[in-house]
Amino acid sequence: MKQMPARRSDADCTARPEDVPAPALTGTARVVIASTRASDGTYEDRTGPLLVQWLQGRGLDQVSKVLVPDGPQVGEALAAAIADGVDVIITSGGTGISPTDVTPEQTAPLIEREMPGVLEAVRRIGAQKSPVAVLSRGLAGMAGRSFVVNLPGSRGGVKDGIAVLDPILDHLLEQRDGGGHE
Repeated sequence: MKQMPARRSDADCTARPEDVPAPALTGTARVVIASTRASDGTYEDRTGPLLVQWLQGRGLDQVSKVLVPDGPQVGEALAAAIADGVDVIITSGGTGISPTDVTPEQTAPLIEREMPGVLEAVRRIGAQKSPVAVLSRGLAGMAGRSFVVNLPGSRGGVKDGIAVLDPILDHLLEQRDGGGHE
């Protein structure tokens, strides 16, 4: 195998220091809450506001939220967001193992390039606090130009997801647009 000289050095691969704020993002985001009980009003949506606040805080200018029941409506909401050209689509809920938890099954046909490391990292962080975090079956990947990620329906799972996504989202969107490797 032919060896190619490296164009980058280790200095190019440093993480942003924790005390440095994340860069502001540009683009759109949609939060899809997959919960039959939240969508029919019998249960308060406790994760959607957390995700919307975080995304708006990162600078995304158009952040919307939809509540849908578990099932095919999740896939319909995702397909609509992708068709609308939304940059970041985050689902919350439906990633467990109950019979109605089908968010990954609704997401999988729409993903063109899977990013398994994203949810592996979320599960790893969650497992440090609760062993049941490893039961989450969420997916992440690109659907056209949209980044789609399934987070658990718990506030703790969403906070773990934000902890993983926050330091990578700017680079992910930059790479999607052809940058990030100068």
